[in-house]
Amino acid sequence: MKITLNRINDDFLFECTNSQGNSILLDNTSQPGAKGVSPMESVLMAVAGCSGIDVVSILKKQRQDIKNFQAEVEGERVQVDDAKPFKSIKVKFLLEGEIDPKKALKAAELSFEKYCSVSKTLEPNVEIGYEVFVNGEKI
Repeated sequence: MKITLNRINDDFLFECTNSQGNSILLDNTSQPGAKGVSPMESVLMAVAGCSGIDVVSILKKQRQDIKNFQAEVEGERVQVDDAKPFKSIKVKFLLEGEIDPKKALKAAELSFEKYCSVSKTLEPNVEIGYEVFVNGEKI
């Protein structure tokens, strides 16, 4: 796996491109007029995307009818010397459709305990929690 990062303006805007040519913009969001996401926001996005792929994949294999899928991710940071790494991350899955709540909860559990490489990478230093809601009901 390899990405390329290219600076695309005179400030802090970067384009990150993968080997397939897909890209995202990273920027210093503390500056006015930022045109990309911060690197730390991209970490939260990676957790959401990785676990989201897992949950949807597991539920599709179980023939669950997902009409809508959303994840909200919040990270709490802590000062460590001059850096502010994540201390904890909380993921909230919001699913709608003909979905067995027990299967949805199990899918999230499997993602974070077994499959999600992003959360497994962060796990030694970051506490990661999750909640699952199916059709508005917390499971």
